[in-house]
Order: sequence, then structure tokens, then C-alpha cells
Amino acid sequence: MAWCWDGVSQPPSVPMLWLCLHLPHLSVEVFTRGAAAPGPLVVVAGRGRRRSVVAVNLGAAAAGIRPGMALGAACGLVPELVVRERDEGAEAGALAALAGWAGQFTPLVSLVCAGVLLEVEGSLGLFGGAGGLSERVEEGAASLGYRACLALAPNPLAAELLARAGQGDRVTEPACLEAALASLGLGLLEVPEKVREALRALGVCTLGDCLRLPRAGLARRFGRELPEILDRALGRVPDPRSPFVPPPRFASRLELPAEVAGAETLLFAAHRLLRELEGFLAARGSGVDRFCLSLVHRDARPTRVEVGLASPGRDPKRLLGLLGERLARTPLPAPVRALGLEATGFSSMTPRSRDLFGGEEEGRPGEGRLLERLRARLGDEAVQGLRLVADYRPERAFQWVSGGEAGPAPADILPGPAGLRPLWLLPAPVVFRCPPAGVPAGLILLAGPERIETGWWDSADAARDYFVAEDAQGSRLWVFRERQGAHRWFAQGIFG
Repeated sequence: MAWCWDGVSQPPSVPMLWLCLHLPHLSVEVFTRGAAAPGPLVVVAGRGRRRSVVAVNLGAAAAGIRPGMALGAACGLVPELVVRERDEGAEAGALAALAGWAGQFTPLVSLVCAGVLLEVEGSLGLFGGAGGLSERVEEGAASLGYRACLALAPNPLAAELLARAGQGDRVTEPACLEAALASLGLGLLEVPEKVREALRALGVCTLGDCLRLPRAGLARRFGRELPEILDRALGRVPDPRSPFVPPPRFASRLELPAEVAGAETLLFAAHRLLRELEGFLAARGSGVDRFCLSLVHRDARPTRVEVGLASPGRDPKRLLGLLGERLARTPLPAPVRALGLEATGFSSMTPRSRDLFGGEEEGRPGEGRLLERLRARLGDEAVQGLRLVADYRPERAFQWVSGGEAGPAPADILPGPAGLRPLWLLPAPVVFRCPPAGVPAGLILLAGPERIETGWWDSADAARDYFVAEDAQGSRLWVFRERQGAHRWFAQGIFG
């Protein structure tokens, strides 16, 4: 038995195990997964009077609406029914996003109809075996808003057929495949309908019935396609699949079942997208330091909410907290009908370490997290830092920089005697009114002078004598006297 992946054969000794994640409700979930409890909603296809229901959510099903029902009859049962046209483009986009998310479990992912295939033989030891991996994938799909059916099998077609049957089988040995597939109906096979009808006319209703027929006679009467499909399902011939190649940037969109304006509802939907982003980044071993959420309105331009991080990350809780702060201070011109999440510029991340009690901490705690929360709540322009500059002139000894940006250590560049310079400088020096040759009235000089003569090279030269002084109210000031010109006195700083 030989296996193929994108045309490359694997030697028979290499075992493979495939997990299929099938989404039977995909056509309706692309509209409903953005809300915690959406109302009755149906997806329809067709035109005019021939429009009929092709998928329903749980609320519509509880009201008695079924696929195949005429739209008029469905609206008669539920007057407030939400109706959406089937969007195959949105379904394809959702599957691509799901495949990118699934890359965190294995590098070999392939798209199939209404689902994805994962080759997981090499991943079993990382996720607690076949059972642990299946549970992890199923829980992850549920966190994205999908009700998935999973199945494991030694070849991709068998896994796909078992998942579409909704039986949740875990077949890990090729010898057990025929028994597992025998009860599946012929409707799961991708063969022409006339072939299925001819088989039913002969009393052949399951794959097991087909397997009991002579292979040569089956091929002679129904063509070679049917026996070849059966051979692929049993692993007798290779079943090559095209691998999914993730895009260089993350971009995902989520439709809302109804227009909303509340931040809490928007955050629930955004959390779904952030979960997708987490899986996409985990597959790369990367994090993001900036992402953007676009809020789509019916009659207004999209509202963009950009979020920056102090250090690369991918933890959805952390990203959601920052997004919530930004969203709370973002005015919305109109209700939101869809959300889009974009992220580029990925950075590598070191593996996360666990603390003594098993918790995980992503990135660096403390100062960086505080800065990013302040930026998210107050805005980037409201959070700034200082970088010291090697210049003896106090007004030029620092630069405003983005909060948290690294700068030289103060001990390396801070001139003057230690402790004789204040941290609080006035926006501009304030001149004292005093006799030309005297000290300003009420001012007592406590320390100094510290002489500064510099700046001749940039036409902003300074010649000053600095003192620590105390005024009549007991405030301690940093003052200086000009050594040239009028010899005026100025206050430039205040000691705390």
C-alpha cells in the first residue's frame, strides 16, 4: 500500500492517520456564529416563488422549519424569521480560515467539501493520543462557532465518509476499515445519481452491499469510477490530496445574524475571529504586535479599530481585553452588520512557560502589559515615554518617544552631580524679576553652582550657572543665572 501527499508517494511502512472535521451546518453557521443566541434564521436558494430553505439554525428548526420547505411557508410559521441568501463565497472563506486554524495541530491540512482533512499520525503524542486530539479539535471548532462531526481513519477518503455520516468513528487500523464503512449509505459516495438509482434497484443500499458484489461485474456495469472510489476508501490504492497553503497574512470576516451596536455583542463575535487568529499564529510559532478589526456598516464606511501590543502575542483573552478597551472609546456611526479581522507583520515567539500551578503566561508581564492597556484605553497619543539624550542642556537632554521604547541607561548619560537635578522641568524657563547683580527676592540658594557651557556647534549655545534654591513658600526649585548678556535669573525645574 502506497500513500501520496500532493503527488509525493510515502513508503508503505509509513503509517498515516487522517482526521476529518466536517461541518454539516456550514451554510447557516457562516451567518449565525457571530452571536451567542441568534434568533430563528434560514438560508435559502432559488429565485422568485421557487426560493426554498436549504439550511436552518436551531431556532428555526425548533419552530418546525425544515430544509426543502418553501420560503413562504417558513415565513408563515415564524413571521420574524431572518432570511439569508446562501453565500458560497463566505462558506469557502470560512473553510480557508478553519484550515489555517487547524494548522496548529499538523502541517498537513487539506480542504474538502464542507470540511478539512488533517494528517495527524505524528501529532498524536503531542495531544494525548487519538481521543485527546479529537476532543481538542472538536472543542476548538466549537469555540469558533461550528457544530462539527469528526472521524479518524487510516486514509483521507475513509475519514471523510465517516465524518459525513456523523458517526464519530475512530478507526486507527486499516484492517478495521471495511467493517466500519459497511453500514454507510450510498448517498455519501460522489457518483452520478443514475448510478445510485441503478444500485438501489438491485437492492444495493450500503457500501457493504457494494463490497460484496464481484468487482469485475461492478466495473463492467457501472464503470470504473465506483470500484476506484471503494478502493480508495479501503486504502487499497493511493488517495493523494492537495495541501492547503496558508496565506502570508491573516484576514477573516464574520457576518452577524442581525445588525448590532452593543460593544458586548461585538466582542463576542470578535472573540471568534481572535480564536481563528490564535490557531493561525500557533501554526507559525508566531505572534502579532498589531491587528485591526473592521466594523462593516450598511450605509457608512467601515470603522477601523487598530490595536497595538507591547510585545508579540496571540492569547485571545489578552487580545480581546485590549480590543475591548479600544472599542469602548470608538464611536460607531451606524449599527454593525459584519466584522473583519486583519493581521500582518508576524514575530517569532518563544515557547510559553508554565508556572508552579500549571498556568501559562504569554510574553513578558508587568510594565509592557500596563503600557499596552493604557494605550488601548487612552489612545497611543496619550501614552508617551522619555528617552535620555547625551546633552548637558536640560531642555535637550531628553526626547519624547512611544511608551515603552527602549533608551540608554540614565547612569550612562545623565550629567551633573547626582541628586541635584529635578525630574520635573517646566515647559520653558521662567524669568525672575530682580536687580541685575542680586539674587531674586525670597530665594535662598542651597547648593551650586553647576556650570554649563555648551551648544556652540548648533547655534543654541548655553552659558549658565545652576543652583538648588528654596522660595518663600518652601518649594525647592532648580534655577540658573545667565553668564552672558543681562545675567538674568530663571527657574527651570521643581523638585518633588
